[in-house]
Amino acid sequence: MPDELTVANSSCLIALDAVGYLSVLHELYEAIDVPDAVNRECGGQLPAWVQVRSVSNRSLVQSLRLELGEGEAEAIALCVERSANRVILDDKKARRIARELKLPVTGTLAILLRAKEAGVLPNVHDPIDALLAANFRVSETLIAEVLRRAGESPSD
Repeated sequence: MPDELTVANSSCLIALDAVGYLSVLHELYEAIDVPDAVNRECGGQLPAWVQVRSVSNRSLVQSLRLELGEGEAEAIALCVERSANRVILDDKKARRIARELKLPVTGTLAILLRAKEAGVLPNVHDPIDALLAANFRVSETLIAEVLRRAGESPSD
């Protein structure tokens, strides 16, 4: 089920890899672009379907670094440079800034919901439980909304 160009920050890659669901990204998006900083944050051990790219617009990265971490700043800048169809960000401030730049933003839980809708995952409850057990930080309100959209209850 290949999809358009997607740029990712490290949080989604690290979290999904830690709980054994990294392949969900590949099944939904086929290839993912990440900037050099995200590659470093992931320890340089990314799967072959994750393409590492250098960001050319260093002035944009420096401007974004006033408020964001290096990986988030480079991911947003790479999304702008490559005219990506989406950027995967989980950090609230990074998502706000990306939206201010009119970038299409998604997050880890939205990816799990999309994977269920596409038949890649049988449910979102199990991967969310695994993420929470691995100390992935997310609001109870967002979890409840994702479970509601998935047609699942918290006790499923």
